[in-house]
Amino acid sequence: MEPKSIVGIILVVAGIAGLIIGVSGIFSENLTKQNPWIFGILGFIFFSSGIGLLKSTGKQNTGS
Repeated sequence: MEPKSIVGIILVVAGIAGLIIGVSGIFSENLTKQNPWIFGILGFIFFSSGIGLLKSTGKQNTGS
């Protein structure tokens, strides 16, 4: 596994966690003392950057 794909997976997982905390804080009880919009926005940024990184490491032409 390439280091680029490992970082992509970590970003996707962190993004999902941030989105879960953010959305649950926005629509129901806040799980932290922070503003839930912070977690929602950062979760979206991490998730989208992780997906973009995984897409770029996807099907690479090895020249064979």
